[in-house]
Amino acid sequence: MTPRSMTIGPRGPLYGVVRVPGDKSISHRALMFAALAVGESRVTGLLEGEDVLATAAALRAMGASIERIAPGEWVIHGVGVGGLLQPGQALDMGNSGTSTRLLMGLVASHPIQATFVGDASLSRRPMARVIEPLSRMGADITAAPGGTLPLTVRGMCPAVPIEYTLPVASAQVKSAVLLAGLNTPGVTRVIEPVATRDHSERMLRGLGAELTVEETSGGRMIALTGEAELKPQHIVVPGDPSSAAFWTVAAIITQGSRLWLENVGMNPTRAGIFRALGLMGADMVLHDRGTVGGEPVAQVTVMNDNLAAIDLPAEIVPSMIDEFPILFVAAAFAHGTSMLRGLEELRFKESDRIGTMATALAAIGAQVEELPDGLVIHGSSGRPLPGGVTVETRLDHRIAMAMAVAALNCEAPIVLDDASPVATSYPDFFTTLDQLTEEGRAINEAYA
Repeated sequence: MTPRSMTIGPRGPLYGVVRVPGDKSISHRALMFAALAVGESRVTGLLEGEDVLATAAALRAMGASIERIAPGEWVIHGVGVGGLLQPGQALDMGNSGTSTRLLMGLVASHPIQATFVGDASLSRRPMARVIEPLSRMGADITAAPGGTLPLTVRGMCPAVPIEYTLPVASAQVKSAVLLAGLNTPGVTRVIEPVATRDHSERMLRGLGAELTVEETSGGRMIALTGEAELKPQHIVVPGDPSSAAFWTVAAIITQGSRLWLENVGMNPTRAGIFRALGLMGADMVLHDRGTVGGEPVAQVTVMNDNLAAIDLPAEIVPSMIDEFPILFVAAAFAHGTSMLRGLEELRFKESDRIGTMATALAAIGAQVEELPDGLVIHGSSGRPLPGGVTVETRLDHRIAMAMAVAALNCEAPIVLDDASPVATSYPDFFTTLDQLTEEGRAINEAYA
């Protein structure tokens, strides 16, 4: 990925209709589960960012036939559970932690060996939380010092079913264990004390896996019967709520803006950002609710508005773990002081998102206090921040997009030192920004 700096400044109101790209989490899983079905599956609305393309390339290297037939339209001919082949070379995961952790689970119960490599950012991210349960199931895993990439997984077949309680809330770890359990005889159980995104459970049941979910005294127990036979399906991917969150906040903080966001995924384990913005008083309406591919969706209408500070309830945190960079931006322009805590997991994302956002927001003039588990942000009461600086995105797509949104309400433009990571999840982000601001200018001129 070639570094690319970009200057973003105030542009006036945003106006128009946005159809955000397909959900990244669901796109990864759609490719993986379809690759394990026997026969032809079709995926509509697939996110075609670099992270998802890394998943597709890895699955092809292990025997699946995956073909793009039109924008967002893909056909997959799966190899069946247990049918993965030995890849001929290392699997390059680029910047995708989701690809890496979930594919480690796939390999762990197959009689093959795979080496995972990635870019500088991914190679710093911890994999020990996945290594531990997969090793219990019998996989032999060798990692770099500190439990990072490069990393080699030697699968065990048959693997050993386990009952595993997640020490921290992590949909990636849960999904990795369930993926390993697909080719493991017996019942694999995962217990999560705090519920995390449930895309894997929904999709596995839709493809015919024998999977149950039960609330117990220890938390939510997911039980999967192994040696599963997955049936091919037509999988429709809803719009990514993480991507929609950037436009939602952009409209809220930019004077005169009004946006209509279509087909936004509203899975309750993912929609925490909309709950949080609602608590802050955002002028936002969710309507035309429905279901796409077994996932709840809604249309979102959002307008420029004044936000109140928030003391974020702890129960919302797991349902918006990827949206905190843009919530930090919203808090920077709110009235009052926001307390955003219980976010230790953000230290281990593509970057240290607590430290990186604290530094970036302070650089553009926000008043921020960094805590070990979050941020205290003193809002500007809607007033523009000074801006006029270069901020470091630290190879993190969500930092880059969040700070691009913040720049829309700054007095002077800011420079993103590297905007190229945005391609991992939202290749058309800056093109869409141009279109929405051009539409906003046209509306203003028409009514001037």
